Amino acid sequence: MQIDISQDRSLLWLMAIACGLCAGANYYCQPLISSIQAYYRVAEAQVALTVTFAQVSYALGLLFIVPLGDMLNKKKLIPYLMLGAACGLFLCATAINIQMLWLGTIITGLFSVAAQVLIPLATMAVKPEKTGEVVGFLMSGLLVGILLSTSIAGLLSDLIHWKAIYILSGVMMLFLSFYLKSKLPTMPKFRISYFDIFKSMGQLLKQEPRLVFRSLTGACAFAAMSMLFSTIALLLTQKPFHLSDVMVGLVTLVGVFGALSTQQIGKWADQGYIKILTWVGCSILVGSWLLLYFGSVSLISYIVGYGLINLGLAITHSCNQNVIFRLRPNAKSRINSIYMTLYFIGGACGSALGVYAWHLGGWHYTCYFGLALALGAAFFNLLDQYVHTQAQAE
Repeated sequence: MQIDISQDRSLLWLMAIACGLCAGANYYCQPLISSIQAYYRVAEAQVALTVTFAQVSYALGLLFIVPLGDMLNKKKLIPYLMLGAACGLFLCATAINIQMLWLGTIITGLFSVAAQVLIPLATMAVKPEKTGEVVGFLMSGLLVGILLSTSIAGLLSDLIHWKAIYILSGVMMLFLSFYLKSKLPTMPKFRISYFDIFKSMGQLLKQEPRLVFRSLTGACAFAAMSMLFSTIALLLTQKPFHLSDVMVGLVTLVGVFGALSTQQIGKWADQGYIKILTWVGCSILVGSWLLLYFGSVSLISYIVGYGLINLGLAITHSCNQNVIFRLRPNAKSRINSIYMTLYFIGGACGSALGVYAWHLGGWHYTCYFGLALALGAAFFNLLDQYVHTQAQAE
């Protein structure tokens, strides 16, 4: 009998919230740098390492933990991963020194990859013609979680204490882990050893060129977006804008509209419009940088460009996942591990490149580099379309 979780809206909503909570957990520390520095009385460089530890540990989780979804029972694995993330969050909340905060951040980053096991499970527990819609819905939750995480963390820090966000999210993570443990459907696991998982991942890279090109498309798109993460404060807190940290956070909220579009994008993808949607996404990415270029003198131009680049990324990412999850039904966790690892490597490179471009030639150089990355996403999408066309011809 075909399982279809798309009929259970309450479960889908909680899965989407879980995705957002897990993804957002790695971004709480970003707006709290000054508060953490004052609390522990350490150098700013030490506090900044917290952000690095969050990114690196999440990347390691993507590479070494997410593939376990193909060899273990996902219904049990996901709640245990969320429980581990909750432990990391509570460790951050009770940290008495910066080293203890680092440890909690690393634990949280490693186990918050539960969202990247949850999404492949959802694709297995839904009818094929609903795959894009369900993935899009969960991606909406994940992207909104990332976008809201820094704003809520900063707000709670101002109203209560910087540790409040860790306590609140830890409690929510615990609740969801216990609830999902009883509600998630049981899916088949595959007989494969941990060593063979990584061997098969290498084979997937060789045998599935669409996985490679779609991953590189996503990596370039996320790198282009990440350049804004590392430069937004540099641009908007200086003249002519002189925005406060709170106002900078409010500007980023415009990206929520792009994140909320992913369910509708998924529906269109299910109807066979993946090719045209991907080109639309890449075109929006390119066009957004043309608006952002004038963002140095016009706040409206920057805000519209920021909203568009979020929309372009959401469209591209949703289409990419719709394609890759159809490649090998028995290797969805491994495929997602490959895709998301390259995706976040792209993001890390984009953040570093943004700072480099800023110091090299200011905002205009940042836009040149960002435009090049957006064009890179379009180039890899072109290669993917060529490979797909050739395969269909054979």
